[in-house]
Amino acid sequence: MSPQTAIALVLALASTTLTNIAYLRQHDAAAALPTLSLRRPLHSAHALLSDRSWLIGFALESSGFALYVVALALAPLALVQSIAAGGIGILALASARISRRRLGRHEVVGVLVSMLGLLALALSLAGGGTGEGTGGSTGAILFWFGATVAAAFVALALGRRLGALAVAEGIAGGMFFSIGDVSVKVSTQGGTRYAFAFGVIAGYTLGTAFLQLGYQKGAALTVAGLATLLTNALPIAAGTIVLGEPVPSGVFGAFRIVAFAAVTIGAVLLARPERATAGGQVAGPPELSRSAVQP
Repeated sequence: MSPQTAIALVLALASTTLTNIAYLRQHDAAAALPTLSLRRPLHSAHALLSDRSWLIGFALESSGFALYVVALALAPLALVQSIAAGGIGILALASARISRRRLGRHEVVGVLVSMLGLLALALSLAGGGTGEGTGGSTGAILFWFGATVAAAFVALALGRRLGALAVAEGIAGGMFFSIGDVSVKVSTQGGTRYAFAFGVIAGYTLGTAFLQLGYQKGAALTVAGLATLLTNALPIAAGTIVLGEPVPSGVFGAFRIVAFAAVTIGAVLLARPERATAGGQVAGPPELSRSAVQP
């Protein structure tokens, strides 16, 4: 592994730590605010920007984003996102500490599986496969973005129909964040691809909006966990499928595949809402019981 790649992975770890701490701060702030709505964007933006606690969370998230951009300029998208995916373990531990509860069984397993994925990723780096790839065609990238946007709106429609809007908004937020993440990587290629900065702005703006709406309806670990899952899983897939980033061959390639799968499975386990106990009580943070908010 080159020094450049090593620096990128350290920056990615610092970035995901800051970002997930920011998610918890933003969740608590947004949950305490009056109803937010996409139908009143200026009113909702003013409510968020007037809240000191939310602004601190946003500043932490922005700092994490700055580190993420530098990491992407130094290393392939799939590698950086794999490190970032381990951040959901940080989110789970911090969430449990703040809410003064013990992690559930599936959450503990999720943390351990995520850690296993990061270990497998570290082992795979010894086999190479850290090149930038072909960069992908503009048509393929735009098709990927279009499919992601369509899937996000399908998720929102199903969430409204099934009464699971918090989950749907977490999913939509993660999908739009993934567009922002892939756009950042493509923009770092320079030239005409600086135009993908529009995807960065649109992806992160809509991702942030849906995340705040979800925070008013559901627990931080559920909403931000689902967002983190998709924010990392989709760019990992895009890095290999769309941008042509290489995977090492042989046993090191197997480690890389195990790493990608493990961080995704770990995120799924951590993002899953707690089930009701035999007595009818919901095990988990009290935020899960918040009333629905207008989309």
